[in-house]
Amino acid sequence: MQGFIINIRKAKNEDVIVTVLSKSSIESYWRFFGARHSILQVGNFIDFEIEQDRSNFMPKMRRLSHISFPWIFSANHLLIWQNFIKLFEPHLKEATQLDSFYFDLLLALAKKWDRQNPKRLAVEAYVKLLAHEGRLYDNGFCYICEEVLGDKVGLMRAYIPAHPHCIYANALDKNSVFELFNTKSTIKLEDFIIDEFYNILLKGF
Repeated sequence: MQGFIINIRKAKNEDVIVTVLSKSSIESYWRFFGARHSILQVGNFIDFEIEQDRSNFMPKMRRLSHISFPWIFSANHLLIWQNFIKLFEPHLKEATQLDSFYFDLLLALAKKWDRQNPKRLAVEAYVKLLAHEGRLYDNGFCYICEEVLGDKVGLMRAYIPAHPHCIYANALDKNSVFELFNTKSTIKLEDFIIDEFYNILLKGF
């Protein structure tokens, strides 16, 4: 089994409960003495075996190995990666069966995380996620007052556009925002706009 660790919770003594996003599901596993295991870090891509408990308790995780990427030793890249991947657990916590979109998205990101600005990659990935889930709000009307948007927009959580004065948000160029929605690319956006998108992303999916 392969998957990304999206959450780790302390259990009794030094045991931990590890939540893993795999290609088709999100599952939690018990790991004995997991607190001592350096591989068990949020964001790590791991390969492991599952041992089903005979008492129908939580399945156990065993024979772990870490599938690493070149950027793992860059503190900046790792921090942005962990902040991004932590958002998947609360967003998908009610799901048990998933299509492969989420796993494939993370794996594709991890493979190029050190080749491009990671904040830009996170923003682009989030727009793709919103589009996949049918939540990309791009009809040109303010979400709050339902009037037509002007040349400047503010963004709510989930990148929902509104008049800046309706939500007391920073004003962004509407054309730039909707170009991102349409192209799923940040190539034409300035870094300060990327920072704004990234900070909104951190509020949650």
